This record gives sequence, C-alpha cells and structure tokens, in this order.
Amino acid sequence: MNRPAPVSIAASTLACALLLAACQRDAGTAPAAAVTPATAAKPGTLVVNEWALPTVDGAAQPDLAVGPDGRLLLSWIRKLGDRNALVYATYLGDDTWESAPKTIVVGRTLSANWANTPHILMTEDGGLWAHWLQAPANAASPHASDVLLTRSPDNGVHWSAPVAVNDDATGTEHGFVALWPAGQDTLGIAWLDGRNTAGAGHMHGGEATKVAMSTAHAGHDEHDEHAGEMTVRGAMFDAAMKRSDDVEIDASTCDCCGTDVAATPRGALLVYRDRTADEIRDIVAVRRGAKAWGTPVVVHADGWKMPACPLNGPAVAANGNNVAVAWYTAPGEHPIVRLARSADAGDHFDAPLDVDAGPMVQGRVDVAMDDSATWLVWLREDARGQSLQLARFDAKGSKPQQIEVARLQGRGRGTGFPKLAVRRGVAFVAWTDIVEGRTRLAGAKVGLAP
Repeated sequence: MNRPAPVSIAASTLACALLLAACQRDAGTAPAAAVTPATAAKPGTLVVNEWALPTVDGAAQPDLAVGPDGRLLLSWIRKLGDRNALVYATYLGDDTWESAPKTIVVGRTLSANWANTPHILMTEDGGLWAHWLQAPANAASPHASDVLLTRSPDNGVHWSAPVAVNDDATGTEHGFVALWPAGQDTLGIAWLDGRNTAGAGHMHGGEATKVAMSTAHAGHDEHDEHAGEMTVRGAMFDAAMKRSDDVEIDASTCDCCGTDVAATPRGALLVYRDRTADEIRDIVAVRRGAKAWGTPVVVHADGWKMPACPLNGPAVAANGNNVAVAWYTAPGEHPIVRLARSADAGDHFDAPLDVDAGPMVQGRVDVAMDDSATWLVWLREDARGQSLQLARFDAKGSKPQQIEVARLQGRGRGTGFPKLAVRRGVAFVAWTDIVEGRTRLAGAKVGLAP
C-alpha cells in the first residue's frame, strides 16, 4: 500500500535512542489535585487514592490492559514537536513501575484522536501487541485513517515492522479497534471499516450533523451520513504477523462509536453500536465461536433513533461466562448510562440497570470485572465542570456503591475516554485532563476500606 510509514522506535538507531532517553528524563507524575481526596471511610466502603503515572504534560488518549501475569499495561499518545508518539509503561504493583516509559512508534502521520484510542495487549507467550491509526497517502477525507499493528517479542525492546490491518487501500476511515488474545501467541482484532464508503463524497461532522442533533447531544457531534455503509470487520494475526480469518462481521454499523471485546470460555464477545435503516443506534453483541462469528444479539432494545453518530461506544467485561456490558444511550433525548449482565457468555442479557441519567450524563464508559464485583466508570459534566464517576456492583447484585473519583479541569470532548482495569480487587483508572491548555494524564486507585 502506498502510505507514509511512521518510524518504529524499536530499532537501535541513534534517533530512537535519543527519543527514548528524552521520555526517561522528563517522566513525571500526574498531579494529585485531580483526584478526589480520600476521607475516613467505614470498612467496606469505596476509597479513592492517587495513582501516580510516569507521564508528562502533553500526554492523552490512555489505554489500560491487564497482562496474563497480572501486570498492568498503560499506553498513551504524546506530542513530540510536530509528531505524535505512542508510548507505554508497565505497572508491577505496590506503586512500582517496571522501568521508564518506552516508545513504540513515532511519526508525523500517526493520528491522535480523542475518541479513537490506540490499544496495547499482552498474549500468553509474553508478546506485546499495539495498534495505532495512521493517515493514508491517498486519503479521500481528512478524517481517513488506516489501522497499523505491531508486535514485540522481548518486552518492548524491539517491535516488528507495522502491518496494515485493513488492506483495502481505499483511503477511507478505519479505526475504533478492539483487541483480544486469541491463543498462546495469536491476536484477535476487530475494527470499524469504511471501505464501502469510498467515493461517497460524504460530509464529516459539520453542520448537517449538528442540525440533526439536539442540544442534549451537542457534545457528541461529529459524524456523518455515508452513501456506503460503515462495517465491522475482524481478523487474526499470529506471532509472525500473518493474517487469517479476515471477515466482515456486520454490514452496517454506527460510523464512529468505539468497539470493545471480552474473552469468555466460549469465545471472544464483541460489542458495538449498531445502525439500522431507520437510524436506530442500539448496542449489539456477537461472539466468535471455534470457527466463525455468530449472529449479533441486541443487548437491550433502547430504540434510540439518532441520525448521526454519538461518538460514544459500549464497553464489555467478562469473568468466566459472566458478562457485563455498559453503554450510553439517549432515547427520547434523555441521556442514560446503562449496565446489562449475562450469565451465559452473551447469549442472553438481563434487563439493564440505569446507573445514571439526566442532561449531565456524558457517558464515555468503561467496565471491568473480577471474582467479586463489576466496576464501571463514566463522565458527567455540569456547571462546575466534568467529573469522573465510579460504581461497584458486587457479585450478589445488591445496590451498587458509587463514588466521585475526580473533578476535571477540562471540559467537552478533549478529555476523551477514561480507562479502567481491575487487579487484585483494586480498580485502576486513568484519564485525560486539560490543565492550562495542555493535556495530561491522571490516575487513581479505588478499593474497599479495610
């Protein structure tokens, strides 16, 4: 494919060494002031503590993943002059990071998008995988992007030459990726694929979308109407970066809402925002069995009719066959964050719980599960600004505990999507804030008071 390639930072060149050294020299921590101060708490109630991150001003778009050995992987995008860098760090626990942040890739065509976040993942063999978006040379739209994938076999010392996940060369929009471990050394990947929109001459965002949306959704503008349909595709990659099982999963989906995936004993469960001919934008789930993808199941029939993309995708987590899906919806122009559970790996879902509702609800959810609880984070915005909320639902299904994790200085979409992971009964949260006009990452640990 004819596209400008970003520079991989795995090679042992002088430029790479200098960039990595720069990351190590100015590594700092996010300000504790962003986190809601912990107060004396009764045993069993939620307590928030700062989680110091090895990031610097200019960092944004975090991702969190738990490795098979329990370590936490935190990745983010960082500005380096006129280029963007994809960086990651490994958290071992007890406030200990494995080393200084490591740079995966850097380049002028590496895209930084508040809603379309790169992801990082570790497979059972210890291999690290990362993806990012890159502007193609033959872009049919200023918002066009390709999905690139790389792998490191040696804990981030070297990274493979990037492979184009979408190989259609149409110069259209691709992204909103979900990754999962599909085997000892095999990665599964799903993404929104715009190859069928090529030549449609569509508008991106713009006034047509804004007019179609009510003031309740004004913070979720920015996508368009295509002559061709946005699709969801999936594929597998092995340790040699060889592709297999590249298939279309759904022929018509929401254009720009994120996807998510969780591993169950019966296969990976993918969730995304669907799009019908009548512009109903409800959440569906589809599982990949031993040989093929199944039929998408509507998680709940919200009936949200929306003539534009809300840029607000679902999140899913699993613990064995127990699954939780969280999402934002707004039927009747009434914003809601919902959580639905399944006990059969996503074949059926219980009626959802309305976790939060009202005009202050922004959504941008993430969800995680462990043996004892389901954890959920989302954003609200009121006259005082944005706040990051967390709820914990225990396995018995009793009334959830809820706490405000942080008050943000940033407003609007620039704060992006918070990320959540659970490790040994503690929820780790990372998010983007905007302080004095610059993005920065902040983190918190939330657990139960002893």
